[in-house]
Amino acid sequence: MDRFEGYGVLITGAGQGIGEAISRRLASEGARVLVTDLDGERAAATARTIPRAASFPCDVADRDAVEAAVAYAVEEFGTLDVLVNNAYSCALDTPLFEDQPDDTWQRDLDIVLTGAFRCARAALPHLAKAGGRGAIVNIGSVNAEQDFGNHAYSAAKAGLASLTRTLAGDAARRGVRVNQVNPGTIRTPAWDGRERQLDALAGVYPLGRVGTPDDIAAAVAFLASSDASWITGTTLRVDGGLLAVNTGSAQVLSAD
Repeated sequence: MDRFEGYGVLITGAGQGIGEAISRRLASEGARVLVTDLDGERAAATARTIPRAASFPCDVADRDAVEAAVAYAVEEFGTLDVLVNNAYSCALDTPLFEDQPDDTWQRDLDIVLTGAFRCARAALPHLAKAGGRGAIVNIGSVNAEQDFGNHAYSAAKAGLASLTRTLAGDAARRGVRVNQVNPGTIRTPAWDGRERQLDALAGVYPLGRVGTPDDIAAAVAFLASSDASWITGTTLRVDGGLLAVNTGSAQVLSAD
């Protein structure tokens, strides 16, 4: 099924993990994909393993870098139909909230929220020329909806959900859809060395496992495709039922 035949797609933070899986999924359905990442060498290495993919180094905290990446995608593909805002930063919380420094707080907001703003601002004029198939898919988090720690990251992801809704209204007039995917815990390189924690977390999820990057890639492919042509301003949870079911309470209440 080649739902993205002839599409040009730009994905941020795509050198590994969720972004890499999204790149592979959309390319497998016919898209030409620009793999962007702060680590340009990692982006290039990933792109070499994906059919019809190209790479470009991009720091979403840098407006010039973002605009250069968008311009490169348009030049390379002749069109830009889909933007996936996946780049992220997640600072560790300090033991006391009042000890949280400004720079780590600002970094998370600048990458997660303002970075997505920069990318959408640069891409939107081109997405509006995509003949009604223009789409932005933002990668959020369950942290936007419930407390799982990481104050700055969570606030940035909540802000991204708000931006998704407000931009959806604005972009709809130009034929561009804007949606968001909120993943739960996903087994990515960010968890390297913490496999025991991942295994323990599986028991918290009603579906009995943590997620995979391919789970998120499938949701993104749906929202970016014409199958979702009447969906905009929506946040789709891909979280194994985490936010819908209080597994801990259910286990206590069902115990003998």
